[in-house]
Amino acid sequence: MAVKSLIINPGSTSTKLGVFEDTTLLFEETLRHTTEEIAQFDKIVDQKDFRKEMILNFLKEKNEDIKSFDVIVGRGGLLKPIPSGTYAVSDALLEDLKNAVGGEHASNLGGILAREIGDEIGVPSYIVDPVVVDELQDVARLSGVPELPRVSIFHALNQKAVAKRYAKEKGVPYESLNLIVVHMGGGVSVGAHENGKVIDVFNALSGDGAFSPERAGAVPPGALADLCFSGKYTHKEVKKMLIGNGGFNAYLHTNDAREVKKMADQDEYAKLVLDAFVYQVCKDIGAQAAVLRGKVDQIILTGGIAYGKHVTDAIEERVGFIAGVTVYPGEDELLALAEGALRVVNGEEAAAVY
Repeated sequence: MAVKSLIINPGSTSTKLGVFEDTTLLFEETLRHTTEEIAQFDKIVDQKDFRKEMILNFLKEKNEDIKSFDVIVGRGGLLKPIPSGTYAVSDALLEDLKNAVGGEHASNLGGILAREIGDEIGVPSYIVDPVVVDELQDVARLSGVPELPRVSIFHALNQKAVAKRYAKEKGVPYESLNLIVVHMGGGVSVGAHENGKVIDVFNALSGDGAFSPERAGAVPPGALADLCFSGKYTHKEVKKMLIGNGGFNAYLHTNDAREVKKMADQDEYAKLVLDAFVYQVCKDIGAQAAVLRGKVDQIILTGGIAYGKHVTDAIEERVGFIAGVTVYPGEDELLALAEGALRVVNGEEAAAVY
């Protein structure tokens, strides 16, 4: 009998919903929230009842019986660093989401909503591979400044999902492979997957590696220190340069990679920016190949920018000597969440304990 799941993926101004039977998507919907609606709440957790009501009303409109679900799955939030896995929303996990122990983010609501709806209908609730998944080897944590350790914040949900998808297609365990997975979206993360663990990864949010549509990536640290103390910018303005207004936004005033490609076809400067993006991503891949001692079974390209064949072809041309390249464009987060819960429900893996 098929397992029916309700998937809840909260974003800053939307809540994405998916209804699955096993891995078959029955329907999905994005519930939009206006800036005014969100602004009335002081904290992320205060939005819980507002979003829950919208979810339940939408399901009612679709004539979807809430009691027909076997499992409720939410997007994982900013928790304490944890290993990869599908986690039951325990009391301890719920409390940390409510208290925003890792910071305020809309994704914190995923587990909170899943637990509340699941409890009301008497079914289990889970989160899967939140962005704080941390499997770094100890040597990867040192940055050169003890006060500034390297941390693991990356697109864990999608990276793990495509890595396991590749392993399944090849008919081998994910734990038997060495992979380099490159997620290219609003942020970029490049991870070294060794025998089922991401032992090193470039921080996708605020520090390491290639620039992206919205993020500056690694910048010259001395020059950054001078900029911070120049008196020209506030702390908030500098942070915005690095996260939000960096990368494509800084150079070309757009975060749309499709627009960047159109600009690059007509303008040498835009072409240089696009070439630099590819160049930096390839440098990160090369670095992770060294982490894996050159023993790389496959390089996987994923995320929204991987729809651009000009980008994936250029990356393959530069790094194809390391290993073969497989492209899984997009980031099907709803399916990845459904698959994570299904592995536990079907007994393929045990639920992790937070």
